[in-house]
Amino acid sequence: MPRYTSVPLLLLALAGASLPLQAHEPVAPELRMAPVEVSVESLAGEPLQAIALQPAAAGQQRAYLLALPGQRYRIRLHNRSGARVAAVIAVDGRNIINGARSDLSVEEPKYVLDPYVEQEYSGWRSSLETVQAFYFTRWPQSYAAAFGDDSAPGVIAIAIFEEEHPPAIAPEPEVAQPAAPASESAARRADKAASAGTGWGESRREPARRVHFVAAAMPSQRIFLKYEWRETLCRRGLLDCIDDAVPNRFWPPPAFGFAPPPPR
Repeated sequence: MPRYTSVPLLLLALAGASLPLQAHEPVAPELRMAPVEVSVESLAGEPLQAIALQPAAAGQQRAYLLALPGQRYRIRLHNRSGARVAAVIAVDGRNIINGARSDLSVEEPKYVLDPYVEQEYSGWRSSLETVQAFYFTRWPQSYAAAFGDDSAPGVIAIAIFEEEHPPAIAPEPEVAQPAAPASESAARRADKAASAGTGWGESRREPARRVHFVAAAMPSQRIFLKYEWRETLCRRGLLDCIDDAVPNRFWPPPAFGFAPPPPR
């Protein structure tokens, strides 16, 4: 008997199901080449600044994003293909539908996108009707930190799964073997505490409904977006920043005025 991969919860978001294709630019040009385009934007629709695309393996895309403290944001996916796809979306290592630790695996709950549809996801799902808004905060105040999970701070991770159709037999998903936790230095722990995270914000209406979708065992596309504070991106050389701690007598320019009388 054919066996198919199944998951406990599949959702098709209802709000804003179809949007103009030119209305929102993805975070980086390279992400436009993929079947599913990804962007992260403010609630006003302004894309977050993409800092640098990192080299990645085949089927993976990586970029840095600039995070602003307290900023509400949403994740936008655009399915450019003519087939339905499902997306596992994790923020700070937690699945945004059920809040559980995510490995981007086929067994996890997913969002389903119809062909050629754009959809947005603006929070942790708290019911079929509502989500709790995503917002950037210091790591100790993040949703993941509340569960003691600091395994993937500041990362928006997305795995795209194509749909399987009978009578295709999906292979058994690979089960990752847990690795022994590595000891962390005090400096590493302090660096995590100062890093950006995503909080559990106010309730927002964002309806969804359950749908049937049989996912392929392995993802066809994976996207990793690392958001950081401005000072972190400056320190890593990903932004060309002026060091405000060092005064510059020619910048900013002095206010307009007149020559003062000579000193006595």
